[in-house]
Amino acid sequence: MTDLRQVPLRTAAGMALAAAFYLSPAPAPAQDVPVDLELILAVDVSGSMDFEELQVQRRGYVEALKHPEVIEAIESGIFGRIAVTMVEWAGDYSQRVVMPWRMIDTEADAIAASDTVAAQPVDNMRGTSITGLLDYTREMFDGNGFEGTRQVIDISGDGPNRSGGPVTAARDRTVARGIVINGLPIVLKPGIWATSSLTPEQLEIYYEDCVIGGFASFIIGVREQEELVTAIRRKMILEIALSQPRIMPAQLYTPVPRIDCQIGERLWQQQRMFIE
Repeated sequence: MTDLRQVPLRTAAGMALAAAFYLSPAPAPAQDVPVDLELILAVDVSGSMDFEELQVQRRGYVEALKHPEVIEAIESGIFGRIAVTMVEWAGDYSQRVVMPWRMIDTEADAIAASDTVAAQPVDNMRGTSITGLLDYTREMFDGNGFEGTRQVIDISGDGPNRSGGPVTAARDRTVARGIVINGLPIVLKPGIWATSSLTPEQLEIYYEDCVIGGFASFIIGVREQEELVTAIRRKMILEIALSQPRIMPAQLYTPVPRIDCQIGERLWQQQRMFIE
């Protein structure tokens, strides 16, 4: 055993420093910023949306993010701030982040977020997989630096799921984590293929019974182009204003669907058979 009295001073000092280093507690991890809402804006850019529709939809989000009523709703929360990100989606593995996670708690923050979205190019991607979208966005809440009283995925879409597995299974996986799914079903023009299109009424029922879920989840249907910008703003205000904490799935009730939740996959198969 080493006698410290016989060790040179510089060596003893080094040993003391080493002991202090190993015995001192590790630095505490950074705390997530508390917010009233963690919101993912999931925007449909599948091929069934033409360029005019894409432009109107983009304008709706750009205007909504900086609208005075949206800012007022944010400021009225317990913390007076939200975290938001925007993802465009189409097929199974076709998702792109248009705006990374950022906090909005002032008008300047809201305008900056709006400008970020406005600066991104507008373009389509192929496919329609709500299942792929939910499996992708569900993981985006992990490690994002925020801790919201609620977590919401807000999905716009102009058609049913076509691939990636049953949408109801993806919905249930998402709701099981306390995440709320809201819907903005959009039917502005008839689909290119009549056999693969749903009527506005059918699409709204599909979103209600097969896509959305979680406490106080809701849809706002859009059937006219001039309604789209206003509907996006109304939907964001409602999502921000709801102050209920997350409710776990044991307290939820899923009704029997009024529509075949795999209707999109079946219609897509019919379309492919017609093409071939």
